[in-house]
Amino acid sequence: MCSDNPLKDHITLKIKTDGPISFEEFMEDALYFPGMGYYAKDSTMIGRAADFYTSPHLHPLFGAMIGKQIEEMWELLDRPAIFKVVEVGAGMGYLAKDSMDYLKKRAVFDSLRYVIIERNPAVVAQQLALIKEYEGKVSWHNRLADINPITGCFLSNELLDAFPVRIVEMGNGLNEVCVSVNENDELVEVLKPCGSGILSYFEEFSIDTPFSMEMGYRTEVNLEIKKWIRDIGKKLFRGFVLTLDYGYPAEDYYSRERNRGTLLCYHKHQVIEDPYINIGEQDITAHVNFSSLKKWGEEAGLKTIGFAPQGSYLISLGMDEVITDMPELTSDVTDTSKIKGLILPEGMGESHKVMIQYKGEKDLKLRGFEFRNRVKYL
Repeated sequence: MCSDNPLKDHITLKIKTDGPISFEEFMEDALYFPGMGYYAKDSTMIGRAADFYTSPHLHPLFGAMIGKQIEEMWELLDRPAIFKVVEVGAGMGYLAKDSMDYLKKRAVFDSLRYVIIERNPAVVAQQLALIKEYEGKVSWHNRLADINPITGCFLSNELLDAFPVRIVEMGNGLNEVCVSVNENDELVEVLKPCGSGILSYFEEFSIDTPFSMEMGYRTEVNLEIKKWIRDIGKKLFRGFVLTLDYGYPAEDYYSRERNRGTLLCYHKHQVIEDPYINIGEQDITAHVNFSSLKKWGEEAGLKTIGFAPQGSYLISLGMDEVITDMPELTSDVTDTSKIKGLILPEGMGESHKVMIQYKGEKDLKLRGFEFRNRVKYL
């Protein structure tokens, strides 16, 4: 059974011992198994030198804009003496650094406390090296459970798309895709009837598409978001949840045209469709159903006050003002094309979405959604 991939050997042994596992369990091991999962290794890297990069890696203007958003939130909460920003899954730390570079000369900076939730010590070390200038402003915790309720903002950038998902496929009824092994110790898919949790999910969001499709229709179900937003709701005393990720409202996610789902892998900046190769060496992602984040957030006491494509959000928030205030951000001739990548549809401007949820007594409006707020489509 031994191969040149110890994580694959671990998964294979688990299946041989206990039987087929859900794709969700496979994805959890592939990404997060201690010391061997993609995000859990000492060699974990995110950025242009790695398998993929996110908006903060494209240009520091993105982080400056998030800083501008943090400042507006602080103002709307009547300038609390302590305003905590809790970033979960902060990558290499670029978003934290660039937002604080913008805020360090603003009135909010004295109130700001930046908290990073990260369980990989190797990633923490890289974050420390990048943001050492702000070391006194930043604290680290392994788990969300380790922090006390805050007044401020919970922030995540391309985090929810890496939550392990269930996969379903239409066959003789709606089935869940599970992972087994064949006689050659190769990982193979097997279908099992869906359990009540998945069936309840489609009923909850009034989604009948999978049930009405021909054989082979495939899509994903992310049940981890429910626990995530419920835990966030408990940890937010007053303030906001800012989620940046790629995804769709439920109606678009589960459309007839998207009949192969959204699951993809990334390995050395190449898109890979097979999740069962390069185990522990490639990222695995699925788009976010933002309707679930809204609905489950409401159940956790959070009101969704804004949902928009990233491009329109950044422009509405005042990108031109930040460029004027910080001319050093556009000093290089390549900056213009990178900034276009943040806002244009062919870049991240349309595929990536921004959602902000709020917990508090006020009836608030945020500048970033004045131009294009799509909450009604969720």
